[in-house]
Amino acid sequence: MRISPGEFVEKAVEGLREELPAGRAVVACSGGVDSTVCAVLAQRAFGDRACAVFLDTGFMRAGEAEAVRRALGSLGIPLEVVPCSSRFFSALAGVTDPEEKRRRFRDAFYATLAEILAAKGAQALVQGTIAADVQETQAGVKTHHNVLDLMPNIWTNVRILEPLRPLLKPEVRELARHLGLPEDFVERRPFPGPGLAIRVIGEVTPARVELLRQATRIVEEETADLSAFQAFPVLLAEKATGVREGKRCYGSVLVLRLVRSRDALSAEALPLPWERLEALVARLLRELPTITRVLYDLTPKPPATIEWE
Repeated sequence: MRISPGEFVEKAVEGLREELPAGRAVVACSGGVDSTVCAVLAQRAFGDRACAVFLDTGFMRAGEAEAVRRALGSLGIPLEVVPCSSRFFSALAGVTDPEEKRRRFRDAFYATLAEILAAKGAQALVQGTIAADVQETQAGVKTHHNVLDLMPNIWTNVRILEPLRPLLKPEVRELARHLGLPEDFVERRPFPGPGLAIRVIGEVTPARVELLRQATRIVEEETADLSAFQAFPVLLAEKATGVREGKRCYGSVLVLRLVRSRDALSAEALPLPWERLEALVARLLRELPTITRVLYDLTPKPPATIEWE
């Protein structure tokens, strides 16, 4: 950010008003710092002309919808939660390729938003696309669902407003602090747009997503005090033999991914004290008996991506 956060906010609000001098806007909120900052900017620019919505896709973390509602409510921004999990599970049914998952998610995401905009008579969509999303999509690293450069004519009658597009994650966090967002929210770990769907390797089913959702809750609770850029489990498609109560069993495999990063364009594995790692694995195995093996990923980015795709 080449100007101060205050100057950026002033210019962003002015720019939003110039792009939509009249009419209504829908703000797509995910609960992350990017879309939350966008919701604040949109409220300052449009007031009651802006409506914040959260698509409950079925791929979110445990309690996410209510957590986002509370967070935005504390900023004076009402949030509309739209249940749409059946649509998203249907869209991804039988799909195992990670890029195809992202494309299917993107298509369902914008189809749902199009219906919401039409129902509200809105002329613009505000979303929290940032520079890293654009760079990785254009470079072919992976398709970020909120980058529409490869779909230039998706909505000819709707304006796509992306006030954070020039910024990297540290700059967005700086902006969030300036806007008065709580520090725990400012430093909230990024969560992928398609959510747990891309952390379930292989076929996405309600049962597999629910297993990963519970594992994610445990990992987040056990690592809350760590300065990790990302900390999450991945559910592999493979199964592994295990032993439960003296009997052979055949269960699921988790991979733990904890990384340090500044801007998500590069990352390195976060070293954990052995005692912490043992305690985390023990809790996962105790509370989730269908898990028979837990692995720890030490690969930096590059050559790996942060997500397992």
